[in-house]
Amino acid sequence: MFNNKLLFVITGMGLGGAERQLCILADKFYQRGYEVKIVSLSGETVVRPEESNIQIVNLNLKKNPLAFLKVLFDCRKIIKDYQPSVVHSHMFHANIVMRMVSFLFPKKYKLISTAHSKNEGGSLRMFLYRLTDRFADVSTNVSKEALDEFIQKKAFSQAHAEVVYNGIDVEKFDYSSDSRQALRDKLNIGDNEKVILTVGRLTAAKDYPNLLNAFKVLPDHYRLIIIGEGELRSDIEKRILELNLSSRITLLGSINAVNSYYSACDLFVLASEWEGFGLVVAEAMACKRIAVCTDAGGVKEVIGNAEFLVPVSNSIALADKIVEVSELSAERKDIIATQNRDHIIKNFSITSVVDRWLSIYKTEQVNK
Repeated sequence: MFNNKLLFVITGMGLGGAERQLCILADKFYQRGYEVKIVSLSGETVVRPEESNIQIVNLNLKKNPLAFLKVLFDCRKIIKDYQPSVVHSHMFHANIVMRMVSFLFPKKYKLISTAHSKNEGGSLRMFLYRLTDRFADVSTNVSKEALDEFIQKKAFSQAHAEVVYNGIDVEKFDYSSDSRQALRDKLNIGDNEKVILTVGRLTAAKDYPNLLNAFKVLPDHYRLIIIGEGELRSDIEKRILELNLSSRITLLGSINAVNSYYSACDLFVLASEWEGFGLVVAEAMACKRIAVCTDAGGVKEVIGNAEFLVPVSNSIALADKIVEVSELSAERKDIIATQNRDHIIKNFSITSVVDRWLSIYKTEQVNK
């Protein structure tokens, strides 16, 4: 029997697209009258829902077998006490943990497993997905390309796998001239400077060396702002120094509320080697920004126009496309910007995505 209690379980609550999407979903479900609780397996809680009544439980999972076993029992106790009708896990570790809980203990809830990339690890992780697939009622991924790859690797069973795109709160993500001017003043950006913005964790997947190499060949009036934190920060800082770009690049670290920063840029760029959905691309487009991206993962499904895509790991092609788009007429840019927002509203509105999840949550379970 479907009740109004939802339990979200996620690997961690860092500043990533999956974590931010979970927070948006939690807020929207709460606003519709559902009771929502979040379990974070490990790590610092960097992002959190805006609704203060949504509880986050951090289990502080350590990397050893005994700690993993303890987390299984901790999750079981939370489920037993909370009695949710749906448990929705996100990202590899949370997906495997909840599938194991479902295997070990009697289950009276529907289990949804969501992967957020076509690259969630190597062959061992794909084997563990395949081994535990039958313990999830539905498995989803955030783009068709990513889901097709999981099915091709037999990580997900095609019969119980679906695509569910990430959703954008288009009321929150919109262009603001006031935010643009305030932030450009704050960051000492001149009117004649062209600002490139990128948002993403400082990890290998985002391929910051590719972006930095492309930026190196751009004229001096270009500025680059990077929002994100991660284990490769020192390597990126070193590379910036080697390229003599310190005066033109600003590393802002982790920022929870990034919506205002999209308005401040002239062009949004994502140079990833691989992606799941590309949430930040959709956010930028909702803010009437033009996005130039590498053809990584589900980004092509988000951007909807191959004209603004370049091959991965090709810094020359990326630099050429940045210059090409920057030199478009103001009238042409305005047309593209308006089309971008319309595209996101039509295809990735958070309202329609929440409706989609509810349809999955409420569908009767089918024996596997």
